[in-house]
Amino acid sequence: MADETTPKTENEKGKDDEKKVVLTEVAPVVTRHEVAVGERTLAYTATTGMMPLRDAKGEIEAQIFFMAYTLDGPEGGPDRPLTFAFNGGPGSASIWLHMGALGPKRVALNDDGTMPPPPFRLVDNQETWLAETDLVFIDPVGTGFSRAATDELGEKFWNYQGDIESVGEFIRLYLTRNGRWTSPLFLAGESYGTIRASGLAGHLVDKGIVFSGVLLVSALLSYMTVASGNYGGLDVPYSVFLPSFTATAWYHKQLPDDLQSRDLRDVLAEVEEWALSGYLAALAKGDELPDHERREVTARLARYTGLSEDYVDGSRLRIHIHRFSKELLRSRRLTVGRLDSRFTGIDELAVTERSDFDPSMTSPTAPFTATFNDYVRNTLGYETDTEYETLSFKVFEKWQDKEAGRGFLETTGALRKAFARNPYMRVLVNYGYYDLATPYFAIRYNISHMGLEPDWRANVHFAGYESGHMMYLDRPSREQFWDDVSAFLVGGNRDSGTGNRG
Repeated sequence: MADETTPKTENEKGKDDEKKVVLTEVAPVVTRHEVAVGERTLAYTATTGMMPLRDAKGEIEAQIFFMAYTLDGPEGGPDRPLTFAFNGGPGSASIWLHMGALGPKRVALNDDGTMPPPPFRLVDNQETWLAETDLVFIDPVGTGFSRAATDELGEKFWNYQGDIESVGEFIRLYLTRNGRWTSPLFLAGESYGTIRASGLAGHLVDKGIVFSGVLLVSALLSYMTVASGNYGGLDVPYSVFLPSFTATAWYHKQLPDDLQSRDLRDVLAEVEEWALSGYLAALAKGDELPDHERREVTARLARYTGLSEDYVDGSRLRIHIHRFSKELLRSRRLTVGRLDSRFTGIDELAVTERSDFDPSMTSPTAPFTATFNDYVRNTLGYETDTEYETLSFKVFEKWQDKEAGRGFLETTGALRKAFARNPYMRVLVNYGYYDLATPYFAIRYNISHMGLEPDWRANVHFAGYESGHMMYLDRPSREQFWDDVSAFLVGGNRDSGTGNRG
């Protein structure tokens, strides 16, 4: 297949348009495959290509790369559930969910989620969601192979509203071109993709696109709840991070013996209760907190984090994520990961305040990137010289520039809007206890402050895992993840999260 972006270009005249390219629509590549899942053999069709996004004049402004898997045979067809999936960033392609958990092929990692020795390989995914739903993986503009005609046009999509409108238009076009308007529809987003999923659920309901379910993986609905920093009394982030700090300290055996000997979820239930009562109440008093209360909170916070009382007191009772990652195992010259705090790294200097790198991010990047580039070309037959952007820092930086000064981004209102217009919608929230990027207690806080009616709240379910941000990387959590998702997709929701108030 010809490359839609690189070879098919023409330089436009005019100084302002020197980098503009003409994007042309090309038919997607369609191939057929089989995957062995337990005793079942799933025959499916893979469709790989670009969806054009056009302006009012009909010219293509950008193209969104997608990969779709639809089941063949009598089980397939328009009545089958259809799930649109994407990752976050902003600036991330959908490779992580695609090749780590949902797709018919999966990157082979060690059972604990660490990187195996190269060369890397793919295996049949025994937990593929294709067993229950057709799948469409979306790479927003600027990620994967998706590109805009110009950098200036690209910036149109690199903000919250532009992202929602462009991905929403992709979904509308896909449903139209493939005759899937009446299929049971689901959204699955990870990390920033959960903000996108919630925003889309509210945005598309007015266009007649209504979702049966929304899956929020390592979720975040409001930046305010994780904005650790000196924001003049914004103390909620410190309280919702605390249980994840406790889980991390528990895993690395840094807690007092009486806590260390207990089950993790039992310990977290205790910490969750104090985080929103004693701890948050103390932080709310600011500099007026009495000395005796300060000493009590200092001792309790040190007890729950594995940090020294001197360090806690010197931090004014407010523990920042990056400082925690550096401080917890400083005596061993180790740092803990942000995406998965079970992982440890070694910095050049042990005396700094912030880690040099995230050890939990470096492990999956090479295996995923190498196997995807081979798979998309040699198995799916999609030919292109364009670099596949797994994580685009250009998109991330432009996004930050666009959103700067607009306040904290949040989509709790959009998700509530979707519930109000579609009270049958169900939501499954999946989180890892060792995730310091989107701490699990933050999404629980977001959901409990949405103002949902009791009947709607009954449709929100939680599932927790002793894993990190990408809980599907290690085998035990991936299997549990699939059990929870499978039950959700067929309508049999169940809760497995700590202190579940679902």
